[in-house]
Amino acid sequence: MKKILLGNSQLSVSTICLGTMTFGEQNTEAEAHDQLDYALERGINFIDTAEMYPVMPRAATQGKTEQYIGSWIKKSGKRSEIVLATKVAGPSRGMGWIRDGENDLNEKNIRAAIETSLQRLQTDYIDLYQLHWPSRNAPIFGQKQFDPALERPCTDIAETVAVLNALVEEGKIRAFGVSNETSWGVSEFIKQAELQGAARIASIQNAYSLVNRSFEQGLDETCFRENVGLLAYSPLAFGQLTAKYTDDAKAHGRLTIFPPTWSPRYMRASVFEASKAYAVLAREHGLTPAQLALAWCYSRSFVASTIIGATNLVQLKENIDALDVQLSDEVIQGVNGIHEKLNNPGQ
Repeated sequence: MKKILLGNSQLSVSTICLGTMTFGEQNTEAEAHDQLDYALERGINFIDTAEMYPVMPRAATQGKTEQYIGSWIKKSGKRSEIVLATKVAGPSRGMGWIRDGENDLNEKNIRAAIETSLQRLQTDYIDLYQLHWPSRNAPIFGQKQFDPALERPCTDIAETVAVLNALVEEGKIRAFGVSNETSWGVSEFIKQAELQGAARIASIQNAYSLVNRSFEQGLDETCFRENVGLLAYSPLAFGQLTAKYTDDAKAHGRLTIFPPTWSPRYMRASVFEASKAYAVLAREHGLTPAQLALAWCYSRSFVASTIIGATNLVQLKENIDALDVQLSDEVIQGVNGIHEKLNNPGQ
């Protein structure tokens, strides 16, 4: 499997990243270890997690994902073979169990968060430390437009950059990145790094899929010119792009076992409509819907690594194998035709 340097960092990461947010909720510790073993066997060296995981978030399970990865690191002895990424939670009124609901991206919270993550992961450094979402008001998680009426107090990006740079100098992290960010946010992080003579962000982890190509509306240019690598998450749109929900509305998966309020952007009628259209296109060309969706992400020049998740090894194998799928010009034209009619319904 191909490996690349992530952004301006020295992190050599595989073009597929193993997402782990099912570990501790939909997957047992043994199943998590099996997935980690299989991923490494297939050439994946990049593992992504977060202090918030697993999903959906609950006080009773928070931190289990990192714990399962930590127990695997201890058992396998393969810490040096992986690039380990985790995230610190930004402000949230709905997760009072994380630092008593006062979580933010200031020095106090970031330092508290990384210490607990290091303990759970049973390691003394994080390769890529990411800000799970902004401290400030920003259009994320299905909010399509910026709304000034939602402005709130927030931590200055300058303070966040300063503490992350200090953690790099202390050896607790090797590089850092943002997630669920905007073009303005990326530019401001870079500006503050330059003003402080600090390390720059190496990556941005944003949603990108056939039903959400909003990254192509300016962020692609910003990240290209500033050498910030995209880590594409939800390439299957919470399973919608596998067509399992369009084939069977009651299919077992994240959209049926969790409340609809957890992922409303993927429950829109327009997302179901687009998923059906992409499924038809895929099957007309001898592909599974999942192969089409993943091959699309794998083939985009601006995607540094695509984050895939699975609840069993059969799914994981199919997702990795899609890396070998070559999309014809006819298929690409078909994708763009659907996109023109149903523009970013999962944004």
